[in-house]
Amino acid sequence: MGDLSRRSAREVLDDHLNIANNWVGIPSFEDVLAEDLRRNVSEDIVILMSRGTFRGHAGVRELALMLAGELPEHKAFDYTYVAVDGRMGLLEWSYQDSQVRVRDGVDSYLIENGKIVAQTIRYTVEPR
Repeated sequence: MGDLSRRSAREVLDDHLNIANNWVGIPSFEDVLAEDLRRNVSEDIVILMSRGTFRGHAGVRELALMLAGELPEHKAFDYTYVAVDGRMGLLEWSYQDSQVRVRDGVDSYLIENGKIVAQTIRYTVEPR
């Protein structure tokens, strides 16, 4: 892909979601995360969720480690609804493995100049 800054919000979100599911079955997802950060995430990103506010690539890494710990088998996410309008994106998702499940995952995205600059995250991990 050429100039990543010229991608539409939908192209950025689709790339981010495709990369996110590359973590399936691998014990260390650092290479996958590094690729997503490079391609799709602003260095100045702000992420809001009930656990607090997370900033920059360091904040994304912290959240990715939390999520990996909560979803231990690293199965694929099920993207149940994806919508993009202008700079805004919305994702509804679920997850299931033999130990846990998420039925209510919702993320929103603000995408500018080919990068995610802001995100909100909401999900509940339930034991199975």
